[in-house]
Amino acid sequence: MTIPKDIPEKWFPIILPLKRKKEGLSSSTKIRKGAEEERRVRANDREYNEKFQYASNCIMTSKYNIITFLPVNLFEQFQEVANTYFLFLLILQLIPQISSLSWFTTIVPLVLVLSITAVKDATDDYFRHKSDNQVNNRQSQVLIAGILQKENWMNVRVGDIIKLENNQFVAADLLLLSSSEPHGLCYIETAELDGETNMKVRQSLSVTSELGDPNNLAQFDGEVVCEPPNNKLDRFCGTLYWKDCKYPLSNQNMLLRGCVLRNTESCYGLVIFAGPDTKLMQNSGCTKFKRTSIDRLMNTLVLWIFGFLVCMGVILAIGNAVWEKEVGSLFQSFLPWDPPVNNFLFSAFLSFWSYVIILNTVVPISLYVSVEVIRLGHSYFINWDRRMFCSHSNTAAEARTTTLNEELGQVEYIFSDKTGTLTQNIMTFNKCSINGHAYGEVIDILGSQQKRAQPLDFSTWNPLADRDFCFYDQSLLEAVMVGEPAVHEFFRVLSLCHTVMSEEKSEGELVYKAQSPDEGALVTAARNFGIVFRSRTPGTVTTQELGKEVTYTLLAILDFNNIRKRMSVIVRNPEGRIRLYCKGADTVLFERLHSCNQELMNITSDHLNEYAVDGLRTLAVAYRDLSEEQWEQWAEHYRRADKSTDCREDRLAAAYEEIEQDMMLLGATAIEDKLQEGVPETIAILSLANIKIWVLTGDKQETAVNIGYSCKMLTDDMTEVFIVNGRTVQSVREELRKARERMLESARARDGGKEAEAQGWGGVCALGNGCGGGGAANYMPDEAKCPPPQAPPSSLLESVSGEFALIINGHSLAHALEMDMEREFLETACACRAVICCRVTPLQKALVVELVKRRKKAVTLAIGDGANDVSMIKTAHIGVGISGQEGIQAVLSSDYSFSQFRFLQQLLLVHGRWSYLRMCRFLCYFFYKNFAFTMVHFWFGFFCGFSAQTVYDQYFITLYNIVYTSLPVLAMGIFDQDVPEQRSLEYPKLYEPGQLNLLFNKREFFICIAQGIYTSVVLFFIPYGILSNATQSNGIPLADYQTFAVATATALVIVVSVQIALDTGYWTAINHFFIWGSLGTYFTILFAMHSSILFNIFPKQFHFLGSAHNTLGQPVVWLTIALATVICIAPVLAFRFLKLDLKPQLSDTVRYTQLVRQKKRNLSGRTGRGVGGAGAAGGNALGRLGRGGSRRSGYAFAHQEGFGELITSGKNMRLSSFASRHSSGWIDTLRKKKHSNNSGAQNILTNGDDCKVSSQAPPLSTSSSVIGPQGTTPGETGQSCNETDLTRSLDDIALSMVRCTEKVAGGCSNGTVQETLFVWRGPAPRISGASSPVPPPIAEETSSGE
Repeated sequence: MTIPKDIPEKWFPIILPLKRKKEGLSSSTKIRKGAEEERRVRANDREYNEKFQYASNCIMTSKYNIITFLPVNLFEQFQEVANTYFLFLLILQLIPQISSLSWFTTIVPLVLVLSITAVKDATDDYFRHKSDNQVNNRQSQVLIAGILQKENWMNVRVGDIIKLENNQFVAADLLLLSSSEPHGLCYIETAELDGETNMKVRQSLSVTSELGDPNNLAQFDGEVVCEPPNNKLDRFCGTLYWKDCKYPLSNQNMLLRGCVLRNTESCYGLVIFAGPDTKLMQNSGCTKFKRTSIDRLMNTLVLWIFGFLVCMGVILAIGNAVWEKEVGSLFQSFLPWDPPVNNFLFSAFLSFWSYVIILNTVVPISLYVSVEVIRLGHSYFINWDRRMFCSHSNTAAEARTTTLNEELGQVEYIFSDKTGTLTQNIMTFNKCSINGHAYGEVIDILGSQQKRAQPLDFSTWNPLADRDFCFYDQSLLEAVMVGEPAVHEFFRVLSLCHTVMSEEKSEGELVYKAQSPDEGALVTAARNFGIVFRSRTPGTVTTQELGKEVTYTLLAILDFNNIRKRMSVIVRNPEGRIRLYCKGADTVLFERLHSCNQELMNITSDHLNEYAVDGLRTLAVAYRDLSEEQWEQWAEHYRRADKSTDCREDRLAAAYEEIEQDMMLLGATAIEDKLQEGVPETIAILSLANIKIWVLTGDKQETAVNIGYSCKMLTDDMTEVFIVNGRTVQSVREELRKARERMLESARARDGGKEAEAQGWGGVCALGNGCGGGGAANYMPDEAKCPPPQAPPSSLLESVSGEFALIINGHSLAHALEMDMEREFLETACACRAVICCRVTPLQKALVVELVKRRKKAVTLAIGDGANDVSMIKTAHIGVGISGQEGIQAVLSSDYSFSQFRFLQQLLLVHGRWSYLRMCRFLCYFFYKNFAFTMVHFWFGFFCGFSAQTVYDQYFITLYNIVYTSLPVLAMGIFDQDVPEQRSLEYPKLYEPGQLNLLFNKREFFICIAQGIYTSVVLFFIPYGILSNATQSNGIPLADYQTFAVATATALVIVVSVQIALDTGYWTAINHFFIWGSLGTYFTILFAMHSSILFNIFPKQFHFLGSAHNTLGQPVVWLTIALATVICIAPVLAFRFLKLDLKPQLSDTVRYTQLVRQKKRNLSGRTGRGVGGAGAAGGNALGRLGRGGSRRSGYAFAHQEGFGELITSGKNMRLSSFASRHSSGWIDTLRKKKHSNNSGAQNILTNGDDCKVSSQAPPLSTSSSVIGPQGTTPGETGQSCNETDLTRSLDDIALSMVRCTEKVAGGCSNGTVQETLFVWRGPAPRISGASSPVPPPIAEETSSGE
C-alpha cells in the first residue's frame, strides 16, 4: 500500500490531467484552482491571508441543512421519472372533467413514498453531520497573539501556527517549524493517508528548528510561496522567504492532515492547506450517487410503460370519438354532453386524459415503496449475519447503504488493495538459508508438511528475546549455540544492516521502531538468536552477541532505493577489521558476488525457489572484507559524490556500485506477510463464480508478486506472467503488444484450427496502436498503413483467458491510462486471469476502476482498508471497507464494511445472489399483477362506449396494491431463496445468471407483460361471457355491473395469490400468513364495504349495497372464478414443467440433487457416510510443489530512501497452503463461459444406466477448503457416476442430470451431480490432451444440512 516514491516528476503532468478529465471536479473548484497558480501564506497574519479567500479547515460531507433539506430533497426525488409521473397524474386527477377516480388514490401513496425516502435521506445525512461535527470540533492549540489558545479544527485558518502533541492527529497540511526532538525531527504515522503503518520521519528547516518557544514563534513572519492544492502525497514544492533569505521546502518538511504524531513530545507547524485543500481531501474523490443497473433499467421501463399507456389512451380516445359520432349523437336529446364538451373531438380529448388516469396503475407508486422496504430487509440480513462477524475484533458486517444490495449479485470485477486487505500486515521470520543449509519448516519426500513441534523457547538462554517471536526449527538454534561461524555472521548482518531505531524502556525491554515491518522482523529474528541490536549513535552500532556487548564503528550506510533494491553498511569491528554487509534482492545481489560463490549460489537459488513457492518475501545476504586502503580510497570517492551539486544521486549510485562488488554470499531470508484467514479459498471460489480479481497496490512489484503467489492468484501453471514496466509511451505500447502476441501464439499452438481467426487481432494491428507482420521487428507506428483494427473473436479471447497474468507498474500505468492506449491496455488485461498493478497512487486506482466501468460495462467492486483506497471505493459501483489496522477512512466512504476479506464470498455468493434473485422475482411478479389488474379496464372500454368507466370500485383500486397484494410480494422479495446458503457457496456457478443479467431484463419484462395481458383477457372475457347469460336461482339475470365487478375483482385476487404461491421458492410462516391472510383480508373488506352498516353511515360513498353477498352466494359465480383461475394458471404450470424437464436451470438441478440425496438416505436408512477409498488416498498424493525453477524474490521492504543518511548525520538520535499447483488447471477450465467451446466434447464414459468411475482417474486431494464452505467434509468414493465433460453447455448438463436421475430412481450418483455442476471439493490434477480433470464425488450430507 506504499505510495510510489520513484515516479519521476515528468509523469505528474500526465496523472493530474487524467484525474480532471475522468473524475471531474466541481465547477467552483475548477474556477478557484484555475485562478490559483501558486499559494502565498504569511505566518501569523490572518488579515493578509484572508485576501486570497483560502478554504477554511471545516470539512462538510453532508448534503442538507435544516433550511435546505425539504426543497433540495424534494428536487432530488422528483428527478426520479416515476415520482414526476405520479405528480403529473395527481394534477390531472384534480381536474373534475377528466377524473373518474378520487384524488386520494394517488396522493396518499405519493406522500407515503416521498416521506419514507425523505426520512431515510435525513437519517443518512444526520450521521454525516454527526461525523463532520466530530472531526470539525476536535481541539487544536493555535498560537494567537503570542498565546496558545484551544480552537476547534473548523476555526483553524491558513497561516495559523498550531502546536501538536504526541499521538494527536494533524489538523491540516502543515509546514513543520520546530520540534521537541533534536534537529527539528518528528515521527509520524501515515496509515490514514497512504495505508503504511510504519513510522516516517519529518524534519524542519534548521533556520526555524530553534523557534521552539511560543514567544519566538509569535514573532515569526516568514512567507511561504508554494504550489497550489493538489493530490500528490509524496511531493511538495515551495520556498520560505524570511529575513531576506529564501529556503527551499520539500515534502520532508510537511506534516499532512490525517497523519498522527508519534514518539514526539510536541511540535509546531504553519498551516499551508486547510479543509478541502488538504492532500487527504484532494485524494478522497467526489462522492458519487450510486444506482444499480436494475434502477437504471427501471427508469427505461417506466418510460416505455408510459408510452404504452399513451398508446392505449389514444386507441380508447379514438374509439370514444367514433362512438360519440356514430352512436352517442343519437342520445343527445336525453343524454347530452356535459359542459364544456360540445363535439365528439373534444369528448375524445377528455376521454384520453381520463384513461391515462385510470390506466396509470400499470406502474403503481407502491412499487417504489416495496423496493425500498425489500432493500432495507436485505441490509438487515447482512448486518445480522453471524458468519460475517469477527469475534477477534468484535466487528460485525455493516450495510452502510440500502440501495445497492441486488448489485452485489452482479459483480464481475473486484479491485482489491493488498496490505491490510489480503494480508494482515504482520511480518514473521519464517525460513532462512545459511551457507547452503535450509532452516525452517521441514518438508518430507512426498511434499507433505510434517507436524510442527512447539515453538522454540528462547527465554531460557536469552533474556533479551522477544517472547512473541515464533520459530520451530531446533537445528538453527543448535547451530547458533555451537558457534557455527556462518550462522553467527548471517545474524550479524541482520543485526547491523538496517535503519531500525531501538528504545530500551526498562532493563532488558527493547522496543524496535522500524521504518518497515520487514526490517523489524529481521532484526527481531537476529535478536532471538542471540545477536541483539541494542542501540546506535550517529557513528556506532551496539549489539549484544551471545551475552557479550560489542560496539561497531559505523563508517557508512549505502542507502536503499527502488533502483538499487539493496542496502549496505560498512562497519569496523572492535578488532579493527572493516567489513561491508549487504542485503537485497537476489536478482541484483547475485550479480555482484565473487565468482567462487557459484556452487553456494546455486544451492541458495534452489532454496529461494522453494520459499517463493510459499509466497514468502525473500532477500539475499552477503558480505565483503575491505582493507584499510580500499576503505580510504572509496571513502574519498564517496565524499566527493556526496558533496557534488550536480547529478548527486547518480554519483552516489556509482560510488555504491564500485564498493558493492566481489561479495561473499552468506544465505537468504524468507519473511511471511501473513495472509488473512481464508484469502486463497475466497479467491478460488470467487474465480469459480467468474469474478475477476485485480490487485491494485502501492507496494513494490516484488512484494505484490509474492503475495499474488501466496493467495494463488498467480500459479506456475500459468503459461506466462507479463511484466510491463516501460517508462515511455512507446515502450509501454510495445510491451503490451508483445504480451498479446505471446497470448495468441499460445492460443494458436493449442488450437491450430483457430489460427485464421486470430489474424485480425494479433500483434499486427494492436488495437489501432501499430501494425506489422506479427513480430516486434515488424512494428510500425504509422497507423495510416493499418486497416481498421478488428476486435478479437470472443471465442479466441476465451481460449487465452485464464492462462496469463499481467503485472504493471505505476509509471507504466500512467501511460497505459492515456486515451489512445487505454483500450489496448484493457483488452490485454482482460485476457489475463490475474492482474496486479504495483506502485499505483490512490488516483490511479480510481482511474483503473473507472476504465473498466466505462469500457466493459461491468459491475465493479472495490475493497480496501486505508485512506488511500477511498478514491477507488467511491469510484466503483460497490465500495467495501475493511475495518482493519489502518483507521476507518475506508469504512466511512464505503457502501459495505466488515473486518476480513474472506467475508466477501458470503457477501457476494449468498447475500448478493439472493438479493438479486429476490429483486428480480419481485419485479417480474409486480409488473405481471398490475398489468393483469389494469388491462381489464382497457377491454371494458370497448363495452362501455369508451366512457372511461372503471370495472372495479375506487376502493378496490386504492387497496389493491396497498393491502390485497402488497404483503405477499414483500415476503417473497425479502425471504425467497432458490437454494440454501450452503449450496450457494458450494456451487459458485450459480452466481453467473446475475453477471449475465438473466433474471430480469427487457426480455423477461415483456414476458411478464404478456402474461399479465393474457390474464386480463381471461379475467374479463370469461366472466363477461358467462355472466351475460347467467341467471340466479330465482330467474333474475346476473348480468349487472356490480355482479361483474365483484366477480372479476375476486377472480383477480385469487389468480394473483395462486401465482405468487407458485413463484415462491422458499416457504416460511410469514409467506403463508401474508398470502392466505391477504385473501382473507380481501373478503373481509369486501363484505364490510358492501354491508348495510357502512351504507347507512356513508350512503354516497358505498353504492354496492349487498352486492358481495348476492354475487358470491351464486354457484355459477364461483364456477366462473374457478374456470378463470384454471385457464390463467394451467399454461404457467405446463410451461414451467416442460422447462424444468427439457431445459432446467442450474439452480433446478441443485435442488433436484438434494431431493435425490434425501431419497437415497431415506431408502438406505443412513444419515451420512464417511470418506474412503481413493478420496482418502488422494489426500496424501498432492503435496507442496515447486515452481519449476522460477524465482520471485526481491528486496521486499516498504523502504524509503534517505533514512541511512539521516542516521549517519545523527539528526534522528534522541538524547535520552492452500492448494497445490494443479488448482489453476480446473479453476481455469471452470471459469470459461458456457459458449467458449462449441465443439461439444463427448462424455468420457457413458455406459447405459450404470457407469463406473474410470480406473485411470488419479487420486485426488480431499481438501475441503478449496471451494466448499468451512466445515464441509470430503466426498465419497466408489459410487456410480458419469464423468461429464466440463466444456458442455450448462443447459445440456442440466438436461443430462435430470435424465440420469430419471433412469436410475434415486440411484444416480452424487459424483455425477457434482461433476456436472463444475464444482468439486478438492483440487484436481491437470491432465493433458482432451481429458478433463476428474472430480471426487460429493459427500453425503446429514438431513440437518439440507
